[in-house]
Amino acid sequence: MAQTNCAWQQMGHVWRADGACAEVDSDTEAVAGEGFKVGCISCKMRGEVEATATVDWYFMAKGEADFVHIYHYDGEPDIKDDRFEERVHWNGSKNTMDLQDASIYILNVTFNDTGVYRCLFTRTLTYEYYEYQTTASKLVHLNVVAKATRGTASIVSEVMMYVSIIGLQLWLLVEMIYCYRKIAAAGEEALRASAAEYLAIASESKDNCAGVQVAE
Repeated sequence: MAQTNCAWQQMGHVWRADGACAEVDSDTEAVAGEGFKVGCISCKMRGEVEATATVDWYFMAKGEADFVHIYHYDGEPDIKDDRFEERVHWNGSKNTMDLQDASIYILNVTFNDTGVYRCLFTRTLTYEYYEYQTTASKLVHLNVVAKATRGTASIVSEVMMYVSIIGLQLWLLVEMIYCYRKIAAAGEEALRASAAEYLAIASESKDNCAGVQVAE
């Protein structure tokens, strides 16, 4: 039970409480024995319209042909399938019935959790003189693996990051060499100017001395 409570506290940090809504696709690869968030977000077209919603989750296991109702949420969670008893927790919108994030969190994922998950929003929009009911659903194809694998996008992103770092370092090196050469050239020019000025002063002093001797 302590492990469950710790996992549930960690899940609380996943939910964004800033009120913004963005429809982001769920991850689709879970690791056996670990927890996994099955994401499902459905934003209202008009944020200013008051609304309430309920959410139902359905699951079609790998090799099966039909969806089974596994979870219902209307402000209170209701697990409908024994396979998910004490393993599924609400990880979506909190402190509101205007549900837009219907994500759930599955504890201790097993290979039997591989399959297709379907979330269904039943939303009631409240206008001044009437109410309008809409539905929206999304599918998540979940694959459970023994060990986490890195996706192609992740590998490409990391490679591009290192390429950018190397490119930036090369650019800084070129800039440093350019600035060094410019400073060195300016220093040499200043030395030449100082030498020329010194010679001019020395020559003028010599001429003055010669003039004094002639006058005597």
